[in-house]
Amino acid sequence: MKVLIVDDEPLAREGIKLMLASDSQLLEARNGREAVAKIREEKPDLVLLDVQMPRMDGFGVVEAVGADKMPAVIFVTAHDAYAIRAFEISAVDYLLKPITEERFRIAFERARNRLRATTPEESTRQMLTVLDTIANPRRYLSRLAVRSGDHTIFLAMDEVDWIEAEQNYVCVHAGEAAHLLHVPMNTIETSLDPDRFLRIHRSYIINVQHVKQLWTQTHGQYIVELSSGHRLQSSRTYSEKIRALLSNPF
Repeated sequence: MKVLIVDDEPLAREGIKLMLASDSQLLEARNGREAVAKIREEKPDLVLLDVQMPRMDGFGVVEAVGADKMPAVIFVTAHDAYAIRAFEISAVDYLLKPITEERFRIAFERARNRLRATTPEESTRQMLTVLDTIANPRRYLSRLAVRSGDHTIFLAMDEVDWIEAEQNYVCVHAGEAAHLLHVPMNTIETSLDPDRFLRIHRSYIINVQHVKQLWTQTHGQYIVELSSGHRLQSSRTYSEKIRALLSNPF
């Protein structure tokens, strides 16, 4: 495969080169403008595209080249929950810095498989979905209306500590109070701001502003302690997202 690595940091490019398969033909671009030129001239099979670059970022590269002319892309990003949600919605793969070898291998194999199986039309649709999600940000819940007897309580999302699945309901924990809402876990998750709320288990969503400390366990699992004193066990499925809490965004 002909692979183009786009990152404004030389060390980041070197790190990716070390993880790439030895049979790949490697190309490099130091910024967005170089990336656009290389994509047009070299026509790589796959682009590892850094999102946060000065002047022209990763999304600017896609817009300049055109979604219908972009090769397969793996976006590379520092912690940016909104961008990550855009990639997940569109089924476009991404790597979260710092990149682990295991996660890189998974993303690279997915890219190989997608090149074999995905039609050009489907690739274009995925890329357009990314751009549309970024250009038209959705509005997230700022409060919940909770029925209590003959009246309704309005609960600000900042007050919510964590949300727990209860079959077809969710239990919203806020301080000493717990409120039951008739809504599935997956539905409420899509309505929450990903910068503020993080799913750590199929049964738990936490308010990251209320996280006091984390304990690392084996097999990519964590114990999360909230400011309320409650401790919740995460599952391996969400380990990569939880790791983002362990690093500063600079």
